Parts: sequence; C-alpha cells; structure tokens
Amino acid sequence: MEINRFENRVWLSSPTIYGEEQKFVQEAFDTNWIAPLGPNVDAFEKEIAEYMGIGHGAATSAGTAALHLAYKLAGVQQGDIVLCSDLTFSATVNPISYEKAIQVFVDSERDTWNMDPRALEIALEKYKGRVKAVALVHLYGSPAKIDEIMELCQRYDVPLIEDAAESLSATYKGKQTGTFGKYNIISFNGNKIITTSGGGMLLSEDEEAIKKARKWSTQARDNAPWYQHSELGYNYRMSNVLAGIGRGQLLHLEEHKAKKQAIYRMYEEGFKGLPVSMNPYLEYTDPNFWLSCLLIDEDVVASGKVTPEKVRLYLEEYNVETRPVWKPMHMQPIFEGLDFISYEESSVGKDLFERGLCLPSDVKMSEETQKQVIELIKELFK
Repeated sequence: MEINRFENRVWLSSPTIYGEEQKFVQEAFDTNWIAPLGPNVDAFEKEIAEYMGIGHGAATSAGTAALHLAYKLAGVQQGDIVLCSDLTFSATVNPISYEKAIQVFVDSERDTWNMDPRALEIALEKYKGRVKAVALVHLYGSPAKIDEIMELCQRYDVPLIEDAAESLSATYKGKQTGTFGKYNIISFNGNKIITTSGGGMLLSEDEEAIKKARKWSTQARDNAPWYQHSELGYNYRMSNVLAGIGRGQLLHLEEHKAKKQAIYRMYEEGFKGLPVSMNPYLEYTDPNFWLSCLLIDEDVVASGKVTPEKVRLYLEEYNVETRPVWKPMHMQPIFEGLDFISYEESSVGKDLFERGLCLPSDVKMSEETQKQVIELIKELFK
C-alpha cells in the first residue's frame, strides 16, 4: 500500500465540538452571564456529579487547580509526605510543591502501568506516620488496582486522592473512576475525552469539603458585605462560558468513549504478529482508552532496529502526531533527589518510557486514516 503524506495533520487527541455547546454558550451571552460562575457552572457541576454517581463537584479553571484544592483539603502542609504515581504528567504532583510538601514517587506495575500496590505498601511502611495523602493516577484511561490501593490507604489511615484526569467515563467493577477517593479530580483540558477548552472539577461525597473548596477558589472571600478575607484564597473557578461548552460536550461523552475503544481495538488487531503490545488493562475494568499506546518488545528496542523515537520521527514525516509515554517523575530534573520506591529491581516506569509511544487516538480520525497509520508502523518492522 503506497501512502502519501497526510495533507491534514493526524492528531494525537484534539477537541471535537458539536452544536450543543453553542446553545449553552449563547445562553450565557444572551443573559450577559460571561463572568466566572453562573447557571452553566451550577448545572455542569450537578450533571457531572450525577453522571459519575458522586455527591458533589466544584468546577475549576484547570484540573491542576482542582488537585491543589484536593491536597489542601487533605491537610497537606510544608514537610508532609505525599505518595504519588510516578508515571504521570507533572500536573499531578506540582501542587504538592505549592504547599512546600514532599513528593515520594511510587513505581508502576505492568498489569495496568499504574501505581504498584506492592511498592505503595513499602512506601507507606517506610514513611509511616508522615504520609498525608496518596495520589493515584489512572494512566491513559485504564483504571488502577483500586481495591488493593484502597485497602492499603485504609490500613494506614491515609486519604486517597484520585487523579482521574485521563480516565473520565472509565469504570472499575462497574463504578466510575474519580469516585473512589476522599477527594477526586477530572480534567477538561483541550486534549481530554471531553473539553471545556481548559478546566477541571473537584469531586467528593463530602459536601462541606466541596463548599470549602468553592470558597478557596473564589479568593476565600468571607460572607460579609465588604471584601473580607480570613485565609488565603485563589482565583480557581470555572467561567460560565466554559461550563456551557462542557455541558454540550457531556452529551457526547459516551460516544467519545465508544470511539476511543474502537480505535484501541483496531490498533490491537492491526499489530497482531508484530513484536509489540498495547497499554494493558484489567479484565474487570472498562477503560476509556483516552490514548492508545504501543509498547515495543525489549529485544527489538535493545537491538536498535525499531525504537519509539524511530517510529515517532517516521510518522512525523507523514504529518502524524505521536508522543512518548510520560517520562516518570523521578527522572525529571526538577524532582532530582526525591525518593522513588519500586517493587521490582529496576524501574517499571522507566522501562515503559523507553519502549512506549502514544498513538493517534483522535475521535475524528477515520478508519481509513488509522489503517494507513498502522501500515506505516508495520513497514518499520519488515
């Protein structure tokens, strides 16, 4: 099959907008309610909470803002330890530094690429009495081993903060990710499964905690007729306009999930017989496959014949966007010197980073385009 360079870029994961968003946004303009907060924000919080099956939500300007509020609600302060997923984007762990607390990075396991409960137990024992929270990420939309991790959190009396930024709509034993933690967050960044352009949400069953977060996120204004502040606040609330986009997007969430799953299955089928595997998942979970990822066999990468970087550069020649798997946090220069805990002799996350590649997973990608991407990748293994 001769494949020409794609005229239109094949994206990793880009926004897909419909007509419903405009209806909600237009309502905000028609009522002149374009400032932060408003009817769309209230409705979006309610609709997301109902969809996920959790009590309360606070819409924020970003998932990072929601995470910062979650760490504050957990009481994270200077010098405290927070045990974090190592294989993630830095937004998960950056807000810990805002509070001058200390990250300890917990390695991945190979069944899901998520936090290894065995390594978590080692970390909880090592820092017993100092751990303020466990921050768990569901990588690329595949749920982690939640039962094992929750049991450890309960045994050591440490709150779980669930970062479901990548896994909105994914379920674990029939229950939505982002509902297991004491505090949970989701993201509506432009590349996520649904978007508000930029935004996020903090979720919890604790109504008082969500009320507290809403206050903090509106500059912590006291209930007074004048501007009075008794504690530090932030400008973290979502705008009424962006919440309108989110309400329209939410109507298509299950549709997007089905498309992402179909994309994963087509890659899985297309790569049969190649020395590669796809990002794994547990049989009792229903991932959203936000991004489909390729893992090249160890001996092939070691030989130098085909590496993730060679695949990336080759596809770039055809105007196809790919991205390396997240570089683990313990390998980031900014976090040099912080503790990293692994159950295995060598870092699983480092191995996945060195052998993995995120593939185009855009819901607008046609089957024909995806077939051509698959053929291009197969060419490299001949």
